Amino acid sequence: MDCSKRNVSCAGCGARLHDKENMINYCTNCFLGMDLHLNLENREDVFEDIEKILQYFVSDVSGAFEKDPAAKSLVEVLTSYPGIQAVLLHRVAHFFWKIGLPFVPRYLSFVSRQLTGIDIHPGATIGGNFFIDHGQGVVIGETTEIGDNVTLYQGVTLGGTSLENKKRHPTLKNNIIIGAGAKILGPVVIGNNVRVGANSVVVKDIPDNSVVVGIPGRIISETSDEIAREIHDFAHGELPDPIIKLIERLEKRIDSLEEKLKN
Repeated sequence: MDCSKRNVSCAGCGARLHDKENMINYCTNCFLGMDLHLNLENREDVFEDIEKILQYFVSDVSGAFEKDPAAKSLVEVLTSYPGIQAVLLHRVAHFFWKIGLPFVPRYLSFVSRQLTGIDIHPGATIGGNFFIDHGQGVVIGETTEIGDNVTLYQGVTLGGTSLENKKRHPTLKNNIIIGAGAKILGPVVIGNNVRVGANSVVVKDIPDNSVVVGIPGRIISETSDEIAREIHDFAHGELPDPIIKLIERLEKRIDSLEEKLKN
């Protein structure tokens, strides 16, 4: 279609765009001259965001070194951990996203995905001490919000359930572990100190201090010493099965009723 008929204008200077320029929404002069009306009104916030990138980088690397028993040295973590590389590139892309730079944040996200197999939208907000273990197949959507000390294993999806331009991805608070292959979908809130078992599918809010397993995800609410240990250590192979526990309770109830009928 002829661009003149579409009357597409540059988002920077308002000039009519050539159809080759339409894909970036800026004319050549504005784009190459970087006259893009970036969101730099409060320059103190900009410098603070840059400092956060460096601070988070230190906490991410040290956190990965502490959490992964396979990590033998900081050099190994820095050079060969795709999760660390993906998060560092994301933090830079997110900074550009916040100041309104077009194209570059999404391109950095694309490069990161090609290098690491981890897809993090530059709009996602991620706190400190964030670790993606192995990381292949991890997807984090645009409106995702992640707190501090969160660990994701490979194949985790923090996805949306709506096509509307609104908050449509999960919010994860602090001290959370998400097991391999787990899916957290929609604008749900995952509370502090939550553990989500491998391959679980979570579509509802999860309160603090919970362990979630199954499809759909079911909350294990017991407070025994065994459950407390599992919340702390998150032993994937020892997570209790809520369905089995329900059946066991039903069997006990049936035995109790049968005993009463005999008497």
